[in-house]
Amino acid sequence: MSVTFHIYYSAKGRNARKFAKQMIKKGIADAIRAEEGNEQYEYFYPIHDKTTVLLIDSWRDQDALDAHHTSPMMKQISALREKYDVHMKIEKFEARQNGAIDEKYVRR
Repeated sequence: MSVTFHIYYSAKGRNARKFAKQMIKKGIADAIRAEEGNEQYEYFYPIHDKTTVLLIDSWRDQDALDAHHTSPMMKQISALREKYDVHMKIEKFEARQNGAIDEKYVRR
């Protein structure tokens, strides 16, 4: 079962955006995307909130996520969080095997 997280990074000024840019510049985001079981790892900026960055982080299953959490890059991520003093709010979503989308509201 796929597991997805919305991680809201917030910090003073533009520090959350600086944090995300460093994750990309240092190649950490690409390394995470290359990990076994990663399905999505993308940053987004809210239009009206310059102090927050949204990360959508999806994994094939809990085992893949657990392996990611024990990887050496977690120290790099933690160091950047400290450097930019970012704080996190996390929402967790689990995909249902037979969860249908209400198609009448989807424009294809």
